[in-house]
Amino acid sequence: QVQLVESGGGLVQAGGSLRLSCAASGRTFAGYAMGWFRQAPGKERSFVAAIERSGVGTRYADSVKGRFTLSRDNAKNTVYLQMNSLKPEDTAVYYCAARLGFVVLTTAGYTVWGQGTQVTVSS
Repeated sequence: QVQLVESGGGLVQAGGSLRLSCAASGRTFAGYAMGWFRQAPGKERSFVAAIERSGVGTRYADSVKGRFTLSRDNAKNTVYLQMNSLKPEDTAVYYCAARLGFVVLTTAGYTVWGQGTQVTVSS
């Protein structure tokens, strides 16, 4: 089973950009679909984006389509979430998650989680 470590969070002004990274340990990374979720204070954790094992297929929440781009480098055991045109409502703790097999869009479908990284967007 892989272990996940997120990085790249921080404070940015509205309209700015951040790139989150999720580094995975283990030699079976290519067998995992990867997802990003976020949780704002007082809210449930929600789906942001996910990518298939091969990196070819991606899915996005409607709220981030056209602004966020998810990619992966299986040689580096890393996924990247490029976040552009950030809005204050994007403020949350962002979590990377992994599951064996194909992409799903629910938190319950993922078996491995990182510790989270804070993203704060000021207006």
